[in-house]
Amino acid sequence: MATVDIVAELASGAATQPFFERHDPVTGKVATRAAAMDAAQACAVVDQAAAALPAWAALGPNARRAKLMQAADALDARADDFVDAMMGETGATEGWARFNLMLASSMLREAGALTTQIGGEVIPSDKPGCLAMAVREPAGVVLGIAPWNAPIILGVRAIAVPLACGNTVVLKASEQCPRVHSLIVAACHDAGLGEGIVNIVTNAPQDAGEVVGAMIDHPAVRRVNFTGSTAVGRIIARRAADNLKPCLLELGGKAPFVVLDDADLDEAVKAAAFGAFMNQGQICMSTERIIVVEAVAEEFVRRFKAKVETMAVGDPREGKTPLGAVIDRKTVDHVSSLVADALGHGADLLTGGPADGVLMPAHVVDKVTAEMRLFREESFGPVVAVIRAKDEDDAIRLANDTEYGLSGAVFTRDTVRGLRVARQIQSGICHINGPTVHDEAQMPFGGVKGSGYGRFGGKAGIDAFTELRWITMETQPGHYPI
Repeated sequence: MATVDIVAELASGAATQPFFERHDPVTGKVATRAAAMDAAQACAVVDQAAAALPAWAALGPNARRAKLMQAADALDARADDFVDAMMGETGATEGWARFNLMLASSMLREAGALTTQIGGEVIPSDKPGCLAMAVREPAGVVLGIAPWNAPIILGVRAIAVPLACGNTVVLKASEQCPRVHSLIVAACHDAGLGEGIVNIVTNAPQDAGEVVGAMIDHPAVRRVNFTGSTAVGRIIARRAADNLKPCLLELGGKAPFVVLDDADLDEAVKAAAFGAFMNQGQICMSTERIIVVEAVAEEFVRRFKAKVETMAVGDPREGKTPLGAVIDRKTVDHVSSLVADALGHGADLLTGGPADGVLMPAHVVDKVTAEMRLFREESFGPVVAVIRAKDEDDAIRLANDTEYGLSGAVFTRDTVRGLRVARQIQSGICHINGPTVHDEAQMPFGGVKGSGYGRFGGKAGIDAFTELRWITMETQPGHYPI
């Protein structure tokens, strides 16, 4: 891949602008050179978003809808550029990149459909002649901080509904995929969402804390949304709290996949393999713990092992294997340490092996117990733990024995039983007879516990990115006690 230079148009002094490099995780070659903006430049970008806010907020809902629909088309028109960028910056397969693009376009179109659903209500008042209204208005400038693992989806999600609600936005690009995130903003500009409406900040990794902190502190930023690790989410939440600013956090996960004794094992195997190893397990919703009741454990494990053994890993550019590269050697080392710890405490390795650079095969570790790191720590890589439960109640207990609570799944042929179990799993999302990895633009997406708070998507997103105001109008002469 040829080196790609990204010069942030909003960074002052472009001729002397410092840059940082993002290297291709597979080849080690420079994939992107991006502007290393500092805190002052980032705040200048926020200023531009604030200047554009009044006109964008005053635009009618159908005009905003038209722009968002045009942005979706512009995103699709850059498909090949997005595929090239995702492969080069994150080692993604073409299939994963094109899925990202498809869902991200859907998110923009769904956001466009929401513009006429930002409603209010008239509330009965006890005061004679008082017309009382609840009105939703744009919150202000929204800062969206997106990660690298599903970069088009999560970059678009950070800005789409905020735009629909009449806010202007600043997308803080991931240091690991600045080109992908810059392409999102370029597509929005193609659709006429420039001039401060949609903005981007790119920064070198070592400057991330200072840059993000300065933008959260900026008085024009009224909402912050962040998708990433729980550790970083806590830092952002504290900074936002110091400024009394609401934030929406979608953080880590350790998704349980419960297989009950009456499950369709073939369907469970397919869904578990997809959920555990799609994008090499680098999805917040990835199946990290398969909790299977003892009555069917041996048969499930036999079928699951056979399935995973067919899932080879290879160079994502060749497109010949279901698994591609992980993001870096740090991920390989982390997954390897989790596996080694589990095996050292008595677990069994059913599939797996050494990595070739960042090409790491799928690992299945059986008989994982609560003392092992693999039971509790988010792997964010191509490994899944198989945990044996005594019965349904024990499976629910094991599923909830985690600090996280993003996604979950339960497999059973009894739908009433499935709903009962799903209601007891502590997660923001739970699927009955489906994989833990499932996302749609119109759904309320988010977690509980250490997986964060707030919801992206659909009408829940309207709540997150608007202010609800109480406005009254008196229609009769007033009567006062003094």
